[in-house]
Amino acid sequence: MSLYDAYLAEIETRKTEGLHPKPIDDGALVAELITLIKDTGNPQRADALKFFIYNTLPGTTSAAGVKAAFLKEIIEGEAEVAEITPTFAFELLSHMKGGPSVRVLLDLALGDDAATAGQAAEVLKTQVFLYEADTDRLQAAYKAGNPVAKDILESYARAEFFTKLPEVDAEVKVVTYIAAEGDISTDLLSPGNQAHSRSDRELHGKCMISEAAQKEIEALKLQHPDKRVMLIAEKGTMGVGSSRMSGVNNVALWTGKQASPYVPFVNYAPVVAGTNGISPIFLTTVGVTGGIGLDLKNWVKKVDEDGKPILNNDGNPILEQKYSVETGTVLTIDTKAKKLKDENGEELADVSSAFTPQKVEFMKAGSSYAIVFGKKLQTLAAETLGIEAPQVFAPNKEISHEGQGLTAVEKIFNRNAVGSTPGKTLHAGSDVRVKVNIVGSQDTTGLMTSQELEAMAATVISPTVDGAYQSGCHTASVWDKKAQANIPRLMSFMNNFGLITARDPKDGYHAMTDVIHKVLNDITVDDWDIIIGGDSHTRMSKGVAFGADSGTVALALATGEATMPIPESVKVTFTGQMADHMDFRDVVHATQLQMLQQHGDNVFQGRIIEVHIGTLLADQAFTFTDWTAEMKAKASICISNDETLIGSLELAKSRIQVMIDKGMDNEAGTLAGLIAKADRRIAEITSGEKPALTPDANAKYVAEVVVDLDQINEPMIADPDVNNADVSKRYTHDTIRPVSYYGGDKKVDLGFVGSCMVHKGDMKIVAQMLKNLEKDTGKVEFKAPLVVAAPTYNIIDELKAEGDWEILQKYSGFEFDDMFPKAQARTEYENVLYLERPGCNLCMGNQEKAAKGDTVLATSTRLFQGRVVEDSAEKKGESLLASTPVVVLSAILGRTPTAEEYRKSVEGIDLTKFAPPLAVPGTTRSAHF
Repeated sequence: MSLYDAYLAEIETRKTEGLHPKPIDDGALVAELITLIKDTGNPQRADALKFFIYNTLPGTTSAAGVKAAFLKEIIEGEAEVAEITPTFAFELLSHMKGGPSVRVLLDLALGDDAATAGQAAEVLKTQVFLYEADTDRLQAAYKAGNPVAKDILESYARAEFFTKLPEVDAEVKVVTYIAAEGDISTDLLSPGNQAHSRSDRELHGKCMISEAAQKEIEALKLQHPDKRVMLIAEKGTMGVGSSRMSGVNNVALWTGKQASPYVPFVNYAPVVAGTNGISPIFLTTVGVTGGIGLDLKNWVKKVDEDGKPILNNDGNPILEQKYSVETGTVLTIDTKAKKLKDENGEELADVSSAFTPQKVEFMKAGSSYAIVFGKKLQTLAAETLGIEAPQVFAPNKEISHEGQGLTAVEKIFNRNAVGSTPGKTLHAGSDVRVKVNIVGSQDTTGLMTSQELEAMAATVISPTVDGAYQSGCHTASVWDKKAQANIPRLMSFMNNFGLITARDPKDGYHAMTDVIHKVLNDITVDDWDIIIGGDSHTRMSKGVAFGADSGTVALALATGEATMPIPESVKVTFTGQMADHMDFRDVVHATQLQMLQQHGDNVFQGRIIEVHIGTLLADQAFTFTDWTAEMKAKASICISNDETLIGSLELAKSRIQVMIDKGMDNEAGTLAGLIAKADRRIAEITSGEKPALTPDANAKYVAEVVVDLDQINEPMIADPDVNNADVSKRYTHDTIRPVSYYGGDKKVDLGFVGSCMVHKGDMKIVAQMLKNLEKDTGKVEFKAPLVVAAPTYNIIDELKAEGDWEILQKYSGFEFDDMFPKAQARTEYENVLYLERPGCNLCMGNQEKAAKGDTVLATSTRLFQGRVVEDSAEKKGESLLASTPVVVLSAILGRTPTAEEYRKSVEGIDLTKFAPPLAVPGTTRSAHF
């Protein structure tokens, strides 16, 4: 069977699923299409022509390379296709974004045919995705006196690729659609259990919200053909939990604009909104697609005569509606006045935060990284011509307060700033281009990242990136046909691009499924680093890390840079003493609780949490920084003591060395380079040349939170509160309750110890509890299943060496075997211990699941509806979050323990301890080093 026949067969299969032909990325298939197109009498020619023009993916796909070469033949007269004139061929090249299409355009522009060169030059002037190989050719031709090259460079210096684009509409008319009430997780827009289909945009689009919602959105579009549908989180925040580029892609697919008539299912410019705005990392993703994200503030707190909030019986503020946005409401966004207005023109809300000069540029260009590449191209052209680039783009906002010190994040951004005013100190609110040191790509968004890299014509990692890693953790649980098809292809692409990959395409080392955040935490070897990762839990305990969408990750890999405002910071410090029977995870939960008690609102949202937690090593401190994603913070920074930081760096070195010993380093010696970098940082700290990162004493914070450890006297549980009468209070991470709230009788159907929230010490706690119970009772019996998934293979190896893995194996009813990985997801469990493969497991929700309607007690971070457990017809599924000892004990009891049962169960166990930095010498190291 020819490739084309196989493609036709696939089309018939997709028809049965209500899908159109899949976009083509295979050059060999495009070559067959060209053969059919040249055969003017072939009955399949018309379809082949249609697929060639409208269904071939652009960028650096092999399909784009073959297509661009054929279009060049048409332009040069070597091939003749009646339906594709040379003029139309140039138009098609203009929509192919870069890579082979730019090479073809340069060939033509710098060729001997003056008329053709002029046409090619006009198309090139609209392109921005040029790389060194392309600009080198232009510069060489310019220096050789080529007038066309000079003309193109002059256009780039004037940034005509941007200035000649249409301006953003002065008014954007929208019709509202309430996607849900309360916080909307990106799981609603792009469910984790459908991650396998994310790179097939049309197929993945079918999983957004529900089929009924999709029909309602389509009906609104028919009723309001002149308006755009605005997706709303009523009484909540839109896009919590993750950046989820696939979520924005889905919203754009159903409500946005088509980016190009020649590229199917790639839409842009979605409009999203929330009563409490948009989650910071999700808002970044909206910007990637040139979309609009609004903070509606349509529900406000009801206040008394003194201006104080009126509380309900649960102690929560009563909300009253300022204006209605119920489904079908027609509104106008005035982009010039930056106001949201009703149908009659009455002002409802100020939305100026959605229309900063930079965001308007993203909207005009159709994406944020078109602006990033455009700025670089303008600068290069101006330098080549020896002129000063005219001020075309909005100047970066540079805020500097004389006499004011720097927070930790301000210090990091100033250290890594690119292109800012030399010598100028920048404070929060400044727009900054920064060097990115470490980049992480994970496996359920990785295929999208590879597509983004192809679309922006990138072929190799930026040499300024210190290290980058492609994980296999989100699909670790089940090696099914979907994983077998997607993961090797992803690993091969990323390995060739220059990343360290979890799986060796050549099978030179054992395939790893380590949790990406844990690996990034180990390979971050400088507290001044900036890290970008394709997951919301990219929150390192060294440096500052930002979870990002697949496009931003691709941009960081290709350019080694990111652009964002310097965020504001909230300072978190601790007083008191941690009780012996408490685990550090309880401190993490208590921080959220005490912050709300002290400030009323979530002051963490959209900001940096600067946590002064310097006596915990990176492994344990990560438990706090990781949780900050659920606190709705933009990122977090751990302020560490010198000696503790040295200990963390030594641990990182040892784990990087293990990766090297396994054969994971590349020809560039990336991993060896990270060890050398760690050694340099240790030398700086030891010599006193550059101590561990600390803020200035006169730094300014938006707020400060002081956590009183003395108040934490029993385990804390984050409860999704699934039956709260106020739907906006469900599935948030703000309901933190002591274990005694449950009276020792809340049934637990499944326990889960795993995900990125646990460290080696947590695995040891499980083993120690089993040993103690075995000693007391002779054996351990589980009244509920206990799923245990270590974050990394390194941790398992260390547990084996220290004798802890043996007791876990003894009580396991299942132990993973990498030689025979599971081919099917597990949704039913017996009352035994399951030792699952390192990876995300239940926390990801794309493979393993609890039974519908279960009450799950987990160490993970995910309590969103449907993530770990779905609802049944009779009962809502619940994912409650707690410390490792609480989860283990609950699985043994089949219910939540009483405070006394818990206290007794942890006697003599090395829980993760913490003492405020000022209360102990700087040389103190935490347990489980």
